[in-house]
Amino acid sequence: MNVADAMTPREDVVVVELPGTRDDVLEYLQERGFSSVPVVKRTDEGEEYRGLVSREELIERPDEDQLAVLMRDVPTVTADASVVEAARLMFDSGTRRVPVVDGVLEGIITVTDVVRAIARGEVDLDVTAGEIATRDVNTTYTETPLPVAERELYYANVPYAVCLDDEGSMAGILTEVDIIEVARVVEGEDDTGDSVAGQDDEWMWEGIKAVGNRYIPTRNVEIPAEPVSTFMSGDLVTVPKSKPAVEVAQAMITEDIEQIPLVTGDQLVGIVRDIDLLEALE
Repeated sequence: MNVADAMTPREDVVVVELPGTRDDVLEYLQERGFSSVPVVKRTDEGEEYRGLVSREELIERPDEDQLAVLMRDVPTVTADASVVEAARLMFDSGTRRVPVVDGVLEGIITVTDVVRAIARGEVDLDVTAGEIATRDVNTTYTETPLPVAERELYYANVPYAVCLDDEGSMAGILTEVDIIEVARVVEGEDDTGDSVAGQDDEWMWEGIKAVGNRYIPTRNVEIPAEPVSTFMSGDLVTVPKSKPAVEVAQAMITEDIEQIPLVTGDQLVGIVRDIDLLEALE
């Protein structure tokens, strides 16, 4: 399967144009919920692809306004490359979105696009969940205060924690999305009363801290002090070691999740992440 068959085509890709400013990017990141936006420039010969600008650039350079300075070069792939090549590029470069470029921007391919292709059987992956799972699992206690759990995710550099009860058994899973949805943006002594997920103020984005390729609230953000059990997802999707990887991919797409605990009986023994599926393709 080629990238062209899995990517989002150019006509459906939101871009920002040079010359542009920080505000142009913020508009799309806030309104569309994107993590990054391709940058193009109009010329007499047509549109030229120039790079990518992401939340991370906005966070790390809060005083920079010019789009040309904020954007960066990222790995690209061509439409006629295989999905396996694109998956390897994403895994090796630690990015979840890769522009498809052949002189001009032709589209975008994401980790989710590759997982969907696996789920549909459009890319062969003849392995089991047990063969590709990560054995090191990030966990937290169900009664841990949420601000502490947020720090645990930050220091572990992962976007999730499997939640354990008093007996050490799985009780749920907490993701950074769960935290962002209940975090409150504050400015000075005033609490706006609005969650990070719903805020539109530019300064709010400076309170989002990059964690790998994901984002966790830190500065100017107040996180509820209630225990993790209040915010975790209790309906756990799990997979046994023998589950074919294609069925794991199907579960990820159906449930809209990026990681699934691996179990033997009811015992937690690992976790399968979407990037594990990408790594296994080669």
